[in-house]
Amino acid sequence: MQYQNVSILSLAHIDAPHRISSSELSRQFAQTLERLGMRLEVLEYASGIEARRYWDKDVQPSAVAALAAEKALRDSGIDRSRVGIIVNTSVCRDYIEPSTACLVHERLGLSTECLNFDLGNACLGFLSGMQVVSNMIERGQIDYGLIVDGESARFVQEATIARLQRPETTVQEFTEQFATLTLGSGSVAMLLARTDLAPDGHRFTGVVNRAATQHSGLCRGQIDHMVTDAKALLVAGIDLAAQTFDHAKADFGWIKDGVDQVDEYVLHQVSGTHTASLCQALGLDSKKVLAIYPEFGNIGPASVPIALSKAAEGGRLQKGSRVALMGIGSGLNCSMAEVIW
Repeated sequence: MQYQNVSILSLAHIDAPHRISSSELSRQFAQTLERLGMRLEVLEYASGIEARRYWDKDVQPSAVAALAAEKALRDSGIDRSRVGIIVNTSVCRDYIEPSTACLVHERLGLSTECLNFDLGNACLGFLSGMQVVSNMIERGQIDYGLIVDGESARFVQEATIARLQRPETTVQEFTEQFATLTLGSGSVAMLLARTDLAPDGHRFTGVVNRAATQHSGLCRGQIDHMVTDAKALLVAGIDLAAQTFDHAKADFGWIKDGVDQVDEYVLHQVSGTHTASLCQALGLDSKKVLAIYPEFGNIGPASVPIALSKAAEGGRLQKGSRVALMGIGSGLNCSMAEVIW
């Protein structure tokens, strides 16, 4: 899908305030690690994640998503009454119903005409939300659309740690729940607009999608429990990413005469192993990847837009920079998109 008239008008993220180190987490189930013959440093050693962030206890996803959205709206300079849709893409949600999007809609005081709903696609949700909103802008249905995401790792990690503390916990159970310990917290919001209404915006030129749903059983999560076959998921995810990358390179012209035309690769970052494997398999220059996983862990669907926001804040993106957004979500689904900064 190619877009002719869609731009990112503003992008804002908020880091959760409490830094929780991997050693801090590991000490909480140190007896289990010792009984299983594992080092206390296994979490940081195996994942490359030194820390992740927590919100204050009982802070809801809608509250932090609204904070990021307020920042994005303020930076955009537009009247919020002109927002035609708000899509929430978080894995974490306040309730099963109503939608988290409607709670954010109310917090922001958006128009009664502003469409609002949740969109779920695991860690690919935000990129999927960008595509839905862009389709509506391209068709002329709306002028502006918000995508928001608020993630919190605290609840599921506390529940997981409680299970790992049990004396009957096995090596298999620890391995299956390991990925849960890599999760992080954060919030992000993006305002998309018609390009002619955003002369200083950043062109969103299109997106490529591929699916490999035969692997839908490799990662299954509930609000308090996630079971993952991490090794199989890594292999299948890298294979799907390679297939998607071939199509993205052709559609966007990312490689010309054997030369990489992309200035920055913004990846969904699960861990150090995942990020390094993805760069190696796709032949990406790791210098073009801002690694956020060591300090923030896997922030789910917020990972890609937060990494993009941090890259912009850090001065890594210049006007005209070609930016590749790359996301993989359990299922498996993969999307790759281009932004001209």
